[in-house]
Amino acid sequence: MSPRSASVNEELRRRSRERLLQAAVELVDERGFEATTLAGIADRAGSARGLVSYYFPGKRQLVQSAVHRLMHRTLEEALEREPRTEDGRERLARAIDAILGLTQDHPALMRQHMAGLLQAEGFVQCPEQRRLSELLGDTVARYGSQNVTADYPMLRAALMGAVFAALVPGVPMPVPALRRELFGRYALDWDLGVPPGSTPESPGGRDLSRFFATENRDDRPESDTAS
Repeated sequence: MSPRSASVNEELRRRSRERLLQAAVELVDERGFEATTLAGIADRAGSARGLVSYYFPGKRQLVQSAVHRLMHRTLEEALEREPRTEDGRERLARAIDAILGLTQDHPALMRQHMAGLLQAEGFVQCPEQRRLSELLGDTVARYGSQNVTADYPMLRAALMGAVFAALVPGVPMPVPALRRELFGRYALDWDLGVPPGSTPESPGGRDLSRFFATENRDDRPESDTAS
């Protein structure tokens, strides 16, 4: 049997890493961060336990990479969802709705991610984070930014702040109010993206009407509620 080519070996490594990242998402969602072990992640991924330390220096770095992968894939799917659009305002609206939606779909994971960013090692640079950064940077550019280098970090900070506010235990901010603030900041029409009351399914199968459900109609901007 001839040895595998370098490209085949690279693809196998990529798939192995992807399985570990997906397993980390699943287990933190199910058990929480503290109860999730590297051995458990390896077992869920069907990988040798030594592979975890080969790819990641520790559990916190693995989970941060897993969250960045999840955010990138969620954002990418939202932007490519039919009907596809090149309109920069619609793309930014979809991006905001996609990231806010993760607070409902993966609250334990996203809460742990925000907490992890406040640890001593802080923000972990990884390939998944770079792909997310590139996608958000492209979204800012298509929105019409003349200075992506300055405007992308501001969008990232605004999204992180909204996610944090939505997940604070005991005093979470309602997502519709956070959406209203972000849409107002970027002068986006309320009906762009996936507005409250709409019912398209996300790629993950979530009914987005539940995501935006609210008993308070005042969460809708005044210009949209006026008769």
